[in-house]
Amino acid sequence: MSDRQKYKVGLIQMAMSPDVGTNLAKAVEMCTDAARRGAKLICLPEMFRSQYFCQEEEHANFDLAEPLDGPSSRTLGRVADEYDVTIVAPIFEERALGLYHNSLVIVKPGEHVAGVYRKMHIPDDPAYYEKFYFTPGDLGFKAFDTAVGRIGTLICWDQWYPEGARLTALRGAEILFYPTAIGWHPAEKEEFGHQQQDAWRTIQRSHSIANGVYVAGVNRVGHEITVAGTPGIEFWGRTFLSDPFGVIVAEAADETEQIVIGEVDPNRVQEVRRHWPFLRDRRIDEYGEISKRFIDQ
Repeated sequence: MSDRQKYKVGLIQMAMSPDVGTNLAKAVEMCTDAARRGAKLICLPEMFRSQYFCQEEEHANFDLAEPLDGPSSRTLGRVADEYDVTIVAPIFEERALGLYHNSLVIVKPGEHVAGVYRKMHIPDDPAYYEKFYFTPGDLGFKAFDTAVGRIGTLICWDQWYPEGARLTALRGAEILFYPTAIGWHPAEKEEFGHQQQDAWRTIQRSHSIANGVYVAGVNRVGHEITVAGTPGIEFWGRTFLSDPFGVIVAEAADETEQIVIGEVDPNRVQEVRRHWPFLRDRRIDEYGEISKRFIDQ
């Protein structure tokens, strides 16, 4: 068995204010803190620079978008340079006039746009009107090399799709990051809250088990009301890191702002995959129909 070094990841669970400058400054502070605590990979929540504006369809919200080399990557790049860390920085990307994506940038020391992933699965639900804003990703499922290992990145709604996790893992990722903005509609919390949150964690732990990888679910917190007269969304946090057999190795203590520091052991990936060889036993000759929308009998 190889003897690669363990390393730490920092998962930033934060609340967002209406002011983008305040949010970016807080992200810098929390990423710096995570780096000082030994994290070599740091991940922020989905679209951390603003509150979750997709609660309504409003053209003025396009003003929140930024280019790949915009304020987020430039500012966080200074943290990456100073502390020799890699940061997963989710952004609202303005690719061209009238063309926007829900994206993330891989910010590395000396290379502040070292990689890009664009969210592939775009939801459209009450208070989650993302199809109004975002074009689906066109870069495919991605994995990126870092100083400590190869990582995969997906975003929020992607986490419900085993196909995305599998294809990213097949590109060699040993950890999948899922920056997220998920919470309760307040009126539904009492009746459906527990099962919704449990399903969210269970599906991501299943990606760990099925693919023999670490998974990090990184969520925001706070009650955001971006549309006057509506109940808004209560973001539930619960940021966590699971190991290649789905064991929770680090998690947020509660629904408050905090930095979750978790340890990744690359040798654990090899150990689990040797004892549970799911990749070996895949019947790739029989999976052609997976690309169909539905199989009519």
